[in-house]
Amino acid sequence: MNLWLRLLWLLLTARRRGPVSLPRESSTLNFRVWPHDLDLSFHLNNGRYLTLMDLGRLDTMVRSGLWREVMRHKWTPIASAITIRFQRELRPFQPFRLETKLLCWDANLVVMEQIFVIDGGPRDGQVAARALFKGGLYDRKARKFVEIAQLMALLGVSETSPPATSEVEAFLHADDQLKQAGRV
Repeated sequence: MNLWLRLLWLLLTARRRGPVSLPRESSTLNFRVWPHDLDLSFHLNNGRYLTLMDLGRLDTMVRSGLWREVMRHKWTPIASAITIRFQRELRPFQPFRLETKLLCWDANLVVMEQIFVIDGGPRDGQVAARALFKGGLYDRKARKFVEIAQLMALLGVSETSPPATSEVEAFLHADDQLKQAGRV
C-alpha cells in the first residue's frame, strides 16, 4: 500500500516541484526509509530500490510533459535493462533523495542514471546506490518502440544525444551480451 501512497504523493506534488526540461535537467525526489521498506537486515530492501526508481522515471515523464503524450497515445513504459551498484546502506528512517537524469539515447531507447543520495547525518551527501537504466516507450498498436526523435519533438527538444560515457558503453555491452546469451 505504501507504494500507492508514494505514487499518489508524487502525482499530487508534481506541479509544486516544477517542470523538468529534458535532456539537461534531472528529477529529484525526497524519501525516507520506513519500516515497511526494510528487509531482514534492517536496511532498505534491494527490490525497493527498483520500485523507487520507477517513481523517479515517472516523475521525470510527468514533470517534462511527456506523460500526457504517453497517456494520449496509450504507450507503455518498458524497462529493458537495469544495473545497480549498492555502496552504502539506507537504515530505518534515514532521509534520502533519488536523482534521475537522462544520459543519452539511440533511435528507440534511452539510458538514464538514477542515484540514491543520503540526506542528513554524518553521511550526508554520500551515494547509497547508483543505477543505470535502459528503456523506452512501447506502442502496442504499432508493435514497436516509439522513436526517441518523436518523443523529443513532442517535448520541443531538437538536441542530439550526448556521447555515451565509458560506464554507459560497458552497461550497454553487458546488456547486449546477456541478450545474446539468452538466444541460445
